[in-house]
Parts: sequence; C-alpha cells; structure tokens
Amino acid sequence: MARTRLTPERESELYAAVLDLLREVGYDALTMDAVAARTHSSKATLYRQWGSKPELVVRALRHNKPVSLAEIDTGSLRGDFHTMLSLTDDCQMEKDSALLRGLSHAVHNNPDLLQALRELLVEPEITGLETLLRRAVDRGELPPDHPALKYVPHMLIGAFAARQLVEDRSVDRAFLIDYVDSVVLPALGV
Repeated sequence: MARTRLTPERESELYAAVLDLLREVGYDALTMDAVAARTHSSKATLYRQWGSKPELVVRALRHNKPVSLAEIDTGSLRGDFHTMLSLTDDCQMEKDSALLRGLSHAVHNNPDLLQALRELLVEPEITGLETLLRRAVDRGELPPDHPALKYVPHMLIGAFAARQLVEDRSVDRAFLIDYVDSVVLPALGV
C-alpha cells in the first residue's frame, strides 16, 4: 500500500496531536476518528499512512526520539550513558514516563499494541544499547562474557518503573545519571 508523503512539519503536528490525545484520554479511548478530527485529516488518510492505531501511537512515541542510541559514541561507556541521558529534558522525560506507564497497562488487552511497541520502540532501543555495549567491549572496558551485560536493558527500564513505585516521583535526568553511576556501571565493573 503506497503512502502519501507528508511534510516533516505535518508529520510532527500529527504525532504531537496523537500524543496530546493519548495523555488526555488514554490508549483505549483514543480513536482514529478523534485523531482525524484533532488533526483536520481524514480517517482514511490516517489508515493509509500508518495502517493501524497501534502503529500510529508507537511511531508518534518514536518520533520524540530523533537520535538513535547507536549513533552515540563518546569513546567511553560512562560518556555514552551520560550523553544518552542528556538527550531529553526533565519535562519531556516526565511526559514520556507517564505515557509509557499508561501504555504498559493497555498492552495487556491489546496484543497489537504490544507487538508495535516491541518492534518500533523497544527493539530499536535495545539494538542501540547493544551497540554501545559492544563498543565498550571492543575498547576493552568490559569483558565480552560479563554476566551483567544481558541485564542492562532490564536495569534501565527498571529505573523508570521503580522510581514511580518506590518514591512516587517521576524519573529525571539527575536520578538517572546517579542510577547509572551507582548501579549500572558498578554492576558492569566500570
């Protein structure tokens, strides 16, 4: 199915509107009709462009992450992690965390959303993280068989989920930098 080419500005407007609606009504109540009305688009255009609500929602989330983790290469794992964490501000991090918490509940009843999240958001991030870690191994910062390597994604994702549960506070850059320096890097022996 051929997709009509949207201008980058129009695509950004559509994604921003989707995320605003998602924050307002949640995933289950978000409809393509509501997105079409909010963006002055036709529902047919939305389906032609994105195919489904899950794909549209996840691509909107992905759009907020313009830099791939694989592109970060400061020459040290600590530098790479710190650069990774500096790519977003605290306000955006809080908004994204709230959205992802809401979506984490919606995936239980929406297998298509779970699949889209994994394919379009989680897997590219994990692949980028693996690239960062492989470079650290290649530089000799980490042994290739370090047992904690396979748990780095779990540790980072856990930081986002746990802070809200444990402290009833959103994650922010200062927390994440301290977490990486106090937990992740020591677990890796760096």
